[in-house]
Amino acid sequence: MHETIVGVAELRARLAGRRGVGLVPTMGALHAGHKRLLEIARRENDFVVASIFVNPIQFDRKEDLDKYPRTMEEDLRVCDALGVDLVFAPSAADLYPREQLTFVESPTLSAHLCGAHRPGHFRGVATVVLKLFNIVQPERAYFGEKDAQQLAIIRRMVEDLNVPVVVRAVETVREPDGLALSSRNKLLTAEERRVASVLFEALQVALALIEKGERASDAIRRKAIGVIERRTQTRLEYFDITDPDTLTPVERIDGPVLIAGAMWLGTTRLIDNVTWRGTPGRSPAAGPKP
Repeated sequence: MHETIVGVAELRARLAGRRGVGLVPTMGALHAGHKRLLEIARRENDFVVASIFVNPIQFDRKEDLDKYPRTMEEDLRVCDALGVDLVFAPSAADLYPREQLTFVESPTLSAHLCGAHRPGHFRGVATVVLKLFNIVQPERAYFGEKDAQQLAIIRRMVEDLNVPVVVRAVETVREPDGLALSSRNKLLTAEERRVASVLFEALQVALALIEKGERASDAIRRKAIGVIERRTQTRLEYFDITDPDTLTPVERIDGPVLIAGAMWLGTTRLIDNVTWRGTPGRSPAAGPKP
C-alpha cells in the first residue's frame, strides 16, 4: 500500500536523505498513459512518488479548471496497483499558501502552438513543476510526449536553471483508432469521441507527405487541415510544423520537425503531435525528439 501525504513539510521530512526517487507529476484522472509513466518509473527507481494536483495557475479559463476530471479514489487504487510508494496530494493552499509573486517563464518556447492560445498556461506549468522538483527532489521525473510543448519547456528549464533531475520522456499512448489518451477524453460525448481521432489522422497525412518528399510546410498544412475541416463537428485551433527544439514554425523542412495540432470538439480541447526525425521511409514515434 502506498502512503499519501498532503503537506509540504511532512513530505520533505519523509523523503529527507532518500536517494533513488522517481517522480511522476500528474493532475489525476489517471489513464493508461499515466500508467505507462508509473510503470517505467517503478522499473527505474528505488522509490516512486506520484503527485496528484490540479494546478489552478495553469488554467486560463476558470470553467476549464472547474470541469477538469477529479477521480482521487480511483487514482489512488491505480497507484496501489502499480507499486507507487508515496502519493503527494496537496491542496492549492498547500502549494500556494500566499499569493504567488514569483513565476518561471519561458517566452520563446511558449510563444507558439498551445502557448499562443493559452496565455499564462506554461508559466503556471513550469512554476508548479519547479515547485514539485524542489519539494520532492527526485533523481528522475517522467512526462508524456503527448504534451510536447510542456516537455520542451521543462527540459529547457532544467537545463537553464541547473536543476539536478533527469527528465524522462515517455511515448504517447493511444487508443486503437489513434486518439492520444488524455484525461479530457472523458468529457467527450459519444458522437465527439467517434470523430476525435481525426487530429491524429491529419498528423499522419502530414507525415506521409513529408515521407514522399514534400518540403513546403504551407502545402503540407493545407492538406492536413483539410482532413480536419471535413469533420464539421471540429473547430481547429492550430496545426503547425515547427523546429522541435525552439518550437518556432518552419517554412521549409530541412531537418527534424515537430508537427502539432489542437482542436475543439464541443467544449473539449484536444492536442496531439508527432515528430518527423528526418529519415525518409520510416514513420517516427510520436512526440518531441529525446
